[in-house]
Amino acid sequence: MEPTPSRVPMVRRFSVPGGRDGRRMLVVAVIDKVGTGLWSGASTLYFLYVTHLSVSQIGLLMGLSGVLGIAGPPLAGRLADRFPVTRILVVAQLARGAALLALLTTDDFVLLVLFSALGALPDRASSVLTKLFAARVAGPQRIRYQAIQRTAVNIGWAVGAAGAGAALTVGTTAAYQALLLANVASYLVIGVLTLRCAEPPAPSRVVAGSGVPATPARTATPWRDRRYLSFTATEVWLFLDDSILQVGFPLWIVHATEAPVGLAPLVLVLNSVLVIALQVPLSRFGENRAAARRLLLPIGAAFLTGGVALAASATGGPWFATTAVLVAAAAFSLAEILHALASWELSVALAPGESQGAYLGVHGLAQSAQRSLGPVVVGVAVSTGALAWPVLGATLVVACLVQRRLVRPRVPSVRTEATAASST
Repeated sequence: MEPTPSRVPMVRRFSVPGGRDGRRMLVVAVIDKVGTGLWSGASTLYFLYVTHLSVSQIGLLMGLSGVLGIAGPPLAGRLADRFPVTRILVVAQLARGAALLALLTTDDFVLLVLFSALGALPDRASSVLTKLFAARVAGPQRIRYQAIQRTAVNIGWAVGAAGAGAALTVGTTAAYQALLLANVASYLVIGVLTLRCAEPPAPSRVVAGSGVPATPARTATPWRDRRYLSFTATEVWLFLDDSILQVGFPLWIVHATEAPVGLAPLVLVLNSVLVIALQVPLSRFGENRAAARRLLLPIGAAFLTGGVALAASATGGPWFATTAVLVAAAAFSLAEILHALASWELSVALAPGESQGAYLGVHGLAQSAQRSLGPVVVGVAVSTGALAWPVLGATLVVACLVQRRLVRPRVPSVRTEATAASST
């Protein structure tokens, strides 16, 4: 029986796993998100006002670039099993900067689509490579490291978004170009910092909480591992919180409730505040595979609570609607925080060490697929009406239950036990 989570000692609470390289990669993640926050808030307006694309062209550009980006995670994972992860990460960071810088050279729609797509590929790859580096450098403390990293990058994103907001008040072409160049500069800085990180050892496999290499799995490729593929498929649905918070809430507030329109950006502020406040303290509840599996039940409950509250927000006046929306936002944010812990631990724990990169690359497809599927699902829910939200919440509960069954420990067969006994 595994011990229940206990209080985190004060010294450990403020320490970063992974030593110097773990701290350095944490700085890399923060700088990356500051730069991304600067550009993401201005990218749509840049294409609209600087390159003079139409709204439909902008939507097509983002959609096509996203399709190519889906190939980034599995490609990066496969390469990381063969070459040093830090060197591949540097290449991806520089490629992101080069593709972004190329946007300044043209107003042609086809070339803008090409450069955006070429940037999406290393962008999605970088997230998997960063996750793989963290899993290797932090070892058994990878869940705590991921929690600290998510907290830090949310702060970095907020700083970048605030900087973008200040620059956009100017509204000139030079201001948009300055934000783009600032993001390019951030890629150069994190490339240099990543080069200074030592290559972490690629474990045969490290089980969280034990530090002992485990027996390699029989299946060396995730594409033949039906359990891992099924786990990744359920992850696509559980990552819907991203689209619900960023797309669903603004549309629902405007079209279906009497809550003030200004509440929409406050939902994202509340989300960031909760992640910053709770991600690290709650990380102790997902520090091993069994604990991560137990989290799936409260994750489902939080999703269902959010769906019911969002539906209720359409039934009352401004004050009631505002309260219900905030309750829903808090519930979906809690689901996001807990799912980040469970997803991180299970995706690594289910992967054999010798193919860890390939497995995490396949798992990265879940977020990529959600970015394409999520807005469509959320759009249908908004247009369907209030009943769609608790129904969607119920499907998320089902996904949690299915995943909980998928990741349960495998019981050795009678034949396996007999074989083991006869060999002793």
